[in-house]
Parts: sequence; C-alpha cells; structure tokens
Amino acid sequence: MKRLFTAALLLLAAASAFAQNDAAFRQQVNAFVDRWHDDAANTRPEYFDKIAPQGVYIGTDKTEVWTRDQFKAWAKPYWDKKKAWAFTAQKRNVYFSPDKKYVWFDEQLNTQMGTCQASGVLRNTGKGFLIEHYQLSLAVPNELLDSFTAMIAKQEQKK
Repeated sequence: MKRLFTAALLLLAAASAFAQNDAAFRQQVNAFVDRWHDDAANTRPEYFDKIAPQGVYIGTDKTEVWTRDQFKAWAKPYWDKKKAWAFTAQKRNVYFSPDKKYVWFDEQLNTQMGTCQASGVLRNTGKGFLIEHYQLSLAVPNELLDSFTAMIAKQEQKK
C-alpha cells in the first residue's frame, strides 16, 4: 500500500511538472506573438524577421496572400511612414505538438478594423519561434452577414 501511495504521489508530481512546463511554454508563445504585434505597431524591422523566409501571411482581402518578402515589400510604405497597424490580443488559444516543435494558435484581436480573428502556425527552432503561416480575417457578426456578402458580390461584379 505504501508503494502504491508513493507511486501515485510521484505520478502527480510528474503531471504537475509537465503542466507547469506547458504553462511556461504557452507564456513564451504568447510573449512572442504579443511582441510580434507590438513590432508592427512600432514599425520595428524585427517584425519581418519573425516570419520564416517561406512563411505565408494572408490578409483580409482575397488578393493578400504573401510570402514574407512579398509582405515586407507591400508593407514598406507603412514602415517608411513609421505608421503601421496595431493589433492587441483580446484572447488567444495556444496548442502545440508533443515535442513542442510546432505551435498553432487562434486569437481575437482589437484592431483599427474592429475585432478581427486570426490563426497562425509557429515553428520552434530551438533558438526561438518563426511564423510559418498567419491568417487574419474580419470577425463579421452573423446578423450582418447577408448584407455584407451582398456588398462583396456587388463589388466582385465590378471587376
């Protein structure tokens, strides 16, 4: 009975250590993504360094599907003016592979466009994270969807 109790205590201690380790890892991920958003708000060049060379950024417009360097070229006028976008997370969910090499997350953001939603994939390089994929979208309330999709259809007919 004593051995069973000791084994149970060891198992609980190990589970607690894993949970603490996972919580610390999630904090690292959140700090990285928060800093990335802050880099954009302050037009720091490190913003683009956090995206993998072949990483993909998908914006809110259907034409906005860029690799890192394409995105950097598109954003250059904003960086030149020292005025880009400011996104801050309202909430974020973080998930990761058992070996912690890959992280995926979804977030709701306060933006100049109102509330947006985004999801991303990070690769843990062992020296930090790189963004492999990020997709930003407008959070359209369901009550507005019919009129919103009608406006989109009308716009697309003009093209």
